[in-house]
Amino acid sequence: MIRAAVLGSPISHSLSPTLHRTAYKCLGVDGQYEAIDVDVARLRDFMASLDESWTGLSLTMPLKEEILSIATEVDDLARRINSANTLLRTVSGWKAVTTDVNGFTQALLAHDASDFHSLTIIGSGATARSAAAACDRSGLKIRVIHRSAERETSMRKAAPLSELIFLPWGAELTPTDLLINATPAGVADSYCEGLDEDLAGVYFEALYNPWPTKFLAKWRSLKGYGIDGLDLLIHQGIDQVSLMTGLAVDRAELAPILRTACLAAM
Repeated sequence: MIRAAVLGSPISHSLSPTLHRTAYKCLGVDGQYEAIDVDVARLRDFMASLDESWTGLSLTMPLKEEILSIATEVDDLARRINSANTLLRTVSGWKAVTTDVNGFTQALLAHDASDFHSLTIIGSGATARSAAAACDRSGLKIRVIHRSAERETSMRKAAPLSELIFLPWGAELTPTDLLINATPAGVADSYCEGLDEDLAGVYFEALYNPWPTKFLAKWRSLKGYGIDGLDLLIHQGIDQVSLMTGLAVDRAELAPILRTACLAAM
């Protein structure tokens, strides 16, 4: 039997229980999955309290960086981006991995949006590093608009093949093939006033709460193509389900089922 949960704070808005439970039903898996409010201060004690009945855990903000110092083992990719969103029970303890990177990759593929030549990322936190790692390739220039100069080293480490150009918060948005917003809810709303139809390209919003975000709603009102954070949730979640159950999952078949279930739960 699978026993799992998503940890974070706040956590009441999370659609992860809906996603995982729906996936278990589709796969014929006997499993339990819940949402548990755990903040950074309580994380270490909470992990120490878990018995061996637990199979895996999903992690959301603000725990994705903190867990790296607690896990028994850290996957190379999670170490590279300094972020893990998944814990897997092992014989020696807990292994921290990331499915966020492939979540970005698979969402872009699903929208036929992986062939881009210019990229702008708003933000430089854990989600931004996952996005950069997913898009990283030789010759790509990534413009990063952010507030925290101390995060530039970790962003470069996440995307070692690309050329990163860091711009201060408030820098003008310029036309780009792909624009990814990896900031918390409401942080990038100030950019909405400057959006116009000249900003061609695909917009990828990493959030699904609020729904839709102000930025995504404005982008779509200008007839721009937008990918929402629900797609990111679903594609990283499919990888989590596969890792926690040990089953091969038909992504193309399961993704639309999960999206329908999550939309109904919103």
